[in-house]
Amino acid sequence: MPSLNFILPHWLYWSGLLLFPLVAGFYAARQLRNPPDGRPTLGIAYFFLALAGYLGIHRFYLRSAWGIVFIPVFLGVVYCNSQVHEVRDDTSRTFAALEAAQNDLKQAEPSAGGDAAAYEKAKADVQAKQREYDVAKAVTDHWVLMTQWVAGALAVLLIVDAALLPGLIRRRRAVELATPETLHRLPEVEDIHEGGVGQDPSMEVRTPFTNWIDALNRKIGEFVAWWAVIAVFVYYYEVMARYVFNSPTNWVHESMFLMFGMQYMLSGAFAYREDQHVRVDVVYASFSRRGKAVADVITSVFFFIFILTMLWTGARFAMDAIQVGEHSFTEWGVQYWPVKLTIPIGAFLMALQGLSKLIKDIMIIRERA
Repeated sequence: MPSLNFILPHWLYWSGLLLFPLVAGFYAARQLRNPPDGRPTLGIAYFFLALAGYLGIHRFYLRSAWGIVFIPVFLGVVYCNSQVHEVRDDTSRTFAALEAAQNDLKQAEPSAGGDAAAYEKAKADVQAKQREYDVAKAVTDHWVLMTQWVAGALAVLLIVDAALLPGLIRRRRAVELATPETLHRLPEVEDIHEGGVGQDPSMEVRTPFTNWIDALNRKIGEFVAWWAVIAVFVYYYEVMARYVFNSPTNWVHESMFLMFGMQYMLSGAFAYREDQHVRVDVVYASFSRRGKAVADVITSVFFFIFILTMLWTGARFAMDAIQVGEHSFTEWGVQYWPVKLTIPIGAFLMALQGLSKLIKDIMIIRERA
């Protein structure tokens, strides 16, 4: 099986983090305006073809039994590739032995001070090692060729189905239109309140200024939430590259833990807005609406001390990284300063949300009993 040598370019990583949420959000909003009818669609079919077509999932999505054809072909790729892994060790071992024998032959040459008997023995040893290497390499080449043939057959099946999918979708939708009982609509999901959160009384208070802050953090939180979907695709690539193509990467893990670190910083204010942070609410839950607001105003002193300290130190931390052009020390060598820049940005958003909450709590306290 041919190896994968793809390394994610830095520009593609950063532009993907910016553009993917915009595109995904656009399609999600469009689907909310025009809910799907539950029948197969061409976009989802191609999505399955691209990500799991090697197992015929796109065919199963269309309720076509022809998807079974893909499974033995894919298993053939995996088997042949495993054989390549096994015989490759013999090839490497015999090649190393051949090189050692050739080195011994050079040292045994009469011109290098060796005797004729030692030279002939070394020469015979090189010939024997050459035969062993040729046999091992022939076996490796055989399994490599078999892997390429089976992988090529799988690729042909996928290309053919890519061309057939529009017609297959039309025929499947026609069948389901003729037999409405095959239509499976998604059940409506009710909002479920999570225990231990959503108890903040300030969530019910509205002012133009706090509404602006809440809207800002809501949009940023929803934006970075789409990054979790990117992780699904990237880790899928890593699994396939590692276990099917024997080409593990270094950049996948690094790119994802940096992405989730940035997501953690930028979504903190959104979680605070939605009252989703962990709270020891054994006592707090028993307070009245006004009592909760009083408790939140008192404890906000500690919140602002912490968050403003993080904002100040995070800004200095990020500026140092920008000035030196800091990047990772791995082979990928991605820039670190955008990651560290999310520390003061996230702290600033948290401070804004804290200010919004403080204003609301004061308004609750000032309400007439």
